[in-house]
Amino acid sequence: MADQYEVSETGAGTLAIPSLRWEEFPESPAVVLLDQTRLPAEEVELVCTDVPALVQAIQTLAVRGAPLLGIAGAYGVALAAVRGFDVEEAAEALASARPTAVNLGYGVRRAVTAYRRAAAGGDGAEAAAAALAEARAVHAEDVEASARMAQHGLDLLGELLPGGGHRILTHCNTGALVSGGEGTALAVALAVHRAGELRRLWVDETRPLLQGARLTAYEAARAGMAYTVLADGAAGSLFAAGEVDAVLIGADRIAADGAVANKIGSYPLAVLARHHRVPFVVVAPTSTVDLETKEGAAIEVEQRPGKEVTEFSLPHIQGGGVVGGTGIPVAPLGALAYNPAFDVTPAELVTAIVTEAGVVSPVTRERLADVCSVSRWRKSRSGNGMMAE
Repeated sequence: MADQYEVSETGAGTLAIPSLRWEEFPESPAVVLLDQTRLPAEEVELVCTDVPALVQAIQTLAVRGAPLLGIAGAYGVALAAVRGFDVEEAAEALASARPTAVNLGYGVRRAVTAYRRAAAGGDGAEAAAAALAEARAVHAEDVEASARMAQHGLDLLGELLPGGGHRILTHCNTGALVSGGEGTALAVALAVHRAGELRRLWVDETRPLLQGARLTAYEAARAGMAYTVLADGAAGSLFAAGEVDAVLIGADRIAADGAVANKIGSYPLAVLARHHRVPFVVVAPTSTVDLETKEGAAIEVEQRPGKEVTEFSLPHIQGGGVVGGTGIPVAPLGALAYNPAFDVTPAELVTAIVTEAGVVSPVTRERLADVCSVSRWRKSRSGNGMMAE
């Protein structure tokens, strides 16, 4: 089950709330999430005391973003183990909650492998402790990866765009709300801002769920960044006016051929960027690279409910008689809707992929495999996944 606790109304001077944390409550442990469906109106924590509640939070996008989903998946396995639930059943439910985001399965595998190895000795308490330790390792590694990506991305932009004063266009949300650290693509933009080199952050609204307008603008405002929100369809006019110096996006899965699955609307930006000779840069940890998926066409793209398109959902707002989560129809009753959560951008449209292990450019199968090569990385404690030396 999940409980909700109001932290504060958002605004100047509010405390920074972690996107996700493990909490040892007196009655039982829990995974505590900042409910992203209620931003920017309210900061409310969602307390998940069992795996079904966490799965629901993942599916409803209360918690979202590739790296953070990996962390959530790992902690979900630990939650099942610590509370004595069926770990294998929990792992299966978690891993299948969102099919496109490869990090979710990555985090689940890391924690469940650690659990199985410790459980082979017959001690359930030790197995649960091992799962929790591995989840914390996944979390800590993501914090470090975020910092490394920010620096690599800052250096790359300095090479691609000498002179500073960058005008960066971003899509969806890729900041601290999707990470244990400061994020992926937005972490790079934040590093540019701190270096005094950010002239303007262009924030795509990101229809249909407005993760850009609701979440990226929320994070940019808190960081004091100069930002402007635009309708997704207005991006072309920005490029035509010469107002975009670089596009920075994240990724939910990167195939072995370098094709990038990211929030729907990313592919058109790549086409625009190529036409206008603007760098199109993807920022993602190596845990998002799926070498088992040989090409972008093989990536399973999640199909979301049609009502996300045919209705306009209001955030949860206190007062005024507004019911949180209310959907206002914007299409005729019974209208069919096409609502893929992601699209896939081919490698030839990607200028560079920035990872914590370095920058891949040009983006080729061989260069991507090299960054993820076992010759440069060591196995994690679970033997699943990799982390930097």
